[in-house]
Amino acid sequence: MLKARQPRSNDRVPAPRGSPHPIRHVVIIVKENHSFDNYFGKFPGADGDAALPPAPNPPSLDPPHTHEAWLQRAAKAVRAQYSESEIPAYFAYARQFTLCDRYFTEVAGPSTPNHLMLIAAASPIINNPHRTDPASLQPPFNLPSLPATLEQAGFDWRHYGGYAFNYVTGLRGHLAHAPSEQFAVDAVEGKLPAVSWVYAPEIPHEPNPLSEHPPGNVTDGMNWTVQQVTAVVRGGLWPQTAIFITWDDWGGWYDHVDPPNVETWVDGSQFRYGTRVGCLVLSPYARRGYISRVLHSHVSLVKFCETAFGLTHLNFRDAAADDMSDCFDFSQPPAPPPDFAGPPLPQFD
Repeated sequence: MLKARQPRSNDRVPAPRGSPHPIRHVVIIVKENHSFDNYFGKFPGADGDAALPPAPNPPSLDPPHTHEAWLQRAAKAVRAQYSESEIPAYFAYARQFTLCDRYFTEVAGPSTPNHLMLIAAASPIINNPHRTDPASLQPPFNLPSLPATLEQAGFDWRHYGGYAFNYVTGLRGHLAHAPSEQFAVDAVEGKLPAVSWVYAPEIPHEPNPLSEHPPGNVTDGMNWTVQQVTAVVRGGLWPQTAIFITWDDWGGWYDHVDPPNVETWVDGSQFRYGTRVGCLVLSPYARRGYISRVLHSHVSLVKFCETAFGLTHLNFRDAAADDMSDCFDFSQPPAPPPDFAGPPLPQFD
């Protein structure tokens, strides 16, 4: 059992150089606060608990989802789920491409530590930071990161709306920041960087956040995601792109699969992994109609980027992680873009 620690420079492990596949753009769309059973429990063939009661849309509450709440999840997690009629695009994507049903959040806790894992494969915190925390648990944190490694290797990157990049010392105030709304503009113009982290726009006290964070209407949040995918297709980037759609943390919702305990926190409680969430893999080379049962986590997306662009690993976590390779077949004829017909889309151009 590993003890949680921050990565050190001597944790770096060389990765193979050169790309084994034609992916030139990776898009990581990060939605919020829904477990696998809460969204995909009814998906045919997936390992889901399909017998949970219906969840209200929009959610009537924001369930507690701190690390302390996670430790009490067996008794206190909200047991409810959505159906295909409320998130039809996600079900359509899963049928046409790949759905992972062994994809775990990295940290057994809320948003911020998991956002850091998606950037740096590390988190010095297990809960969201607060002003009353000790100085050692206050951002920014001095962490090696995937964006910095991309830059060192000559690749560009950008985050659209993400806040946790400002919690990493070397990325704070970086010019590779753009508002959420800019992603669709860049995508439809065919001007995406090598790696994009994409977050729905959030306005303080917004009554219907498109991130799907409660109390956000999940159908409205899904429609926003469809718009981002459609912009990639309209910009002509589909043939060289891999799109990952995932959810940052469990959000306090029940999931019937207990995550493996592979790393403990300083108090001996579980640090990694957290609860299962959905992960959809969209690409011309994603396996079609495939349910991946390989253990994946947020750091697997970091590892995918490292494999795609021939980068060095950041630490022991991404060095050991799976790189999502079972979700792809680079020998298959390229698949056409998603055929889900959603609501009318905004005019990006």
